[in-house]
Amino acid sequence: MAVLTFKEVTKSFKDGRQEVQALKATNFTIKSGEFVAIVGPSGSGKSTFLTIAGGLQTPTSGQLTIDGKDYTNLSEKERSRLRFESVGFILQASNLIPFLTVKQQLELVDKLAGNHIPDKANALFEDLGIVALQNKLPQELSGGERQRVAIARALYPDPVLILADEPTASLDTKKAYDVVKLLAKESKEKNKAIIMVTHDDRMTDFCDKIYHMQDGILSQKR
Repeated sequence: MAVLTFKEVTKSFKDGRQEVQALKATNFTIKSGEFVAIVGPSGSGKSTFLTIAGGLQTPTSGQLTIDGKDYTNLSEKERSRLRFESVGFILQASNLIPFLTVKQQLELVDKLAGNHIPDKANALFEDLGIVALQNKLPQELSGGERQRVAIARALYPDPVLILADEPTASLDTKKAYDVVKLLAKESKEKNKAIIMVTHDDRMTDFCDKIYHMQDGILSQKR
């Protein structure tokens, strides 16, 4: 099933009197269980693509479909609900709340969602090998551990789409590979659609498809 679809999607910005086309007409589809990498230099349009994919920006033109819903025709309230329920974000800096323990990071998601399922959190901690870290604060964790917690938080609401923006940038090679292998495992075992933006071509070994972004143009490499 298609989880995310771009149909002739573009994004333009005003830069003084000049209009900059950050994303040129783009067609893209990712299905459940697929792990896709997008590579390309800084300023090529990767971040613009990812923020549109996650519903954080609206396309200038074209049609964006997330989890079967035409995002461009939704109200702002409907968009917020769709982002919360269907999209998980993993950022370069793990973006954990510094004064909350690992366990409390997920409990905060429960409060926002209005439910609490402790067994679900425990199962996720087990899957990601972070059971022993539940009561630790972010500053007590290594870079690799923080990224695992960030992955747990992204997966916890059970989104259909995971967007990872340079998730290995601050990690050494071994920890970076561990994180990418973990994402590949989650995409297959939990049938998640995962898009990873990366500068590091080595991190694409575990991906099903690889796309290249250059000057706002997305093309498939593999």
